[in-house]
Amino acid sequence: MNKPSIPKGTRDFSPVEMAKRNYIFNTIRDVYALYGFQQIETPSMETLQTLMGKYGEEGDKLLFKILNSGDCLAKVSDEELIERNPAHLSARMCEKGLRYDLTVPFARYVVMHREELQLPFKRYQIQPVWRADRPQKGRYREFYQCDADVVGSDSLLNEVELMQIVDTVFQRFGIRVQIKINNRKILSGIAEVIGAADKIVDITVAIDKLDKIGIDNVNDELRGDGLSEEQIEKLQPIIMLSGTNDEKLATIASVLSASETGVKGVEETRFILDTLKSLGLKNEVQLDLTLARGLNYYTGAIFEVKALDVQIGSITGGGRYDNLTGIFGMPGLSGVGISFGADRIYDVLNALDLYPADALNATQLLFINFGEAETAYILPVAAQARKAGIATEIYPDAVKMKKQMSYANAKGIPFVALAGENEMASRQITLKNMTTGTQQLVAIDDLVNELIQKQS
Repeated sequence: MNKPSIPKGTRDFSPVEMAKRNYIFNTIRDVYALYGFQQIETPSMETLQTLMGKYGEEGDKLLFKILNSGDCLAKVSDEELIERNPAHLSARMCEKGLRYDLTVPFARYVVMHREELQLPFKRYQIQPVWRADRPQKGRYREFYQCDADVVGSDSLLNEVELMQIVDTVFQRFGIRVQIKINNRKILSGIAEVIGAADKIVDITVAIDKLDKIGIDNVNDELRGDGLSEEQIEKLQPIIMLSGTNDEKLATIASVLSASETGVKGVEETRFILDTLKSLGLKNEVQLDLTLARGLNYYTGAIFEVKALDVQIGSITGGGRYDNLTGIFGMPGLSGVGISFGADRIYDVLNALDLYPADALNATQLLFINFGEAETAYILPVAAQARKAGIATEIYPDAVKMKKQMSYANAKGIPFVALAGENEMASRQITLKNMTTGTQQLVAIDDLVNELIQKQS
């Protein structure tokens, strides 16, 4: 018989893995709520009309499409079948697809519910998304996104708040991070000042390699990208940028003084950095000109978060965009958002062993089963323990004690309660600490308090 399997690029999660994932999601959810963000959910599937054309040609290819219910070939002629044009056929056979990210469904939600939304609208969403990508290490076909966005406000206080959220979340996780910040307008200003508006991606890619290949090779790469000697000369102060955030901003401001867009980018960045300075974040915020997330999408501040103690890519990112809902015919709604990379955060917490024990231990107390009379004696006590918020199990079968103890060990249950004839006669229970191996007799009415004390 064939062993069952799951589709490539998907995963099963064990109880331990789920406990870790829930710890991540709950921490992020709590901090989002702390800042007044409200949770929404959207369907796993959207109409293809909603999804297609929003992610570029490559993105369209990575959409999982769903065959129409019933006779999916009803609208397809024999000629079309013989032609075997996959794009054309899927357009005829599929009206729906699995969501590719949470941003486009959010834009659709805002347009559909515009009348009942209170602007600015602060929403968060923690749900899975699907991409028909080639699976490889760290890249899955089904994965979770944890997004928060504010739409309907141009205020830079939103950017400041999102950086506070990032700082708070990673403090709670115990992960040391560096928050990198840049501004799309600064990048546009640089390209404008040196007269190479179409080369901004090449410029940022080259600058990003400075640490690895050195200034001469960066300049060679820029020549290879078609920049003139004069343009490269103008770029030198930007490439060699160093010092504090304030010093970097001063240099950029003088280089970009002739660009209205660039000057605006500098002003926005200065406001965000100065305001954050006064709030005393625990993690370092660094102005990084090589940061160029989703250039065709973001229009203002852009952020990225790097873990300091583990070699891994960005673990959170985001930025300001100007026209989220324009794709659905409702222009002019500005927004800013962030997304935590739950899968990468999971890897970092694992690598640094930062999960708190109480987040992973599900059952705290196991009652051993010695038979019918004993079970009748312990059932009300177990109910009392649960009432007090102690996660409690009774072993369901009266099997050998060794087997029941093995069960407790395998599940990492910290306390085991035993009640045999002697305990029942004296209205007591034996409580065993599985970590230390010590055990004590406790009056039946005191068991719950005893456990609460041991856990505090």
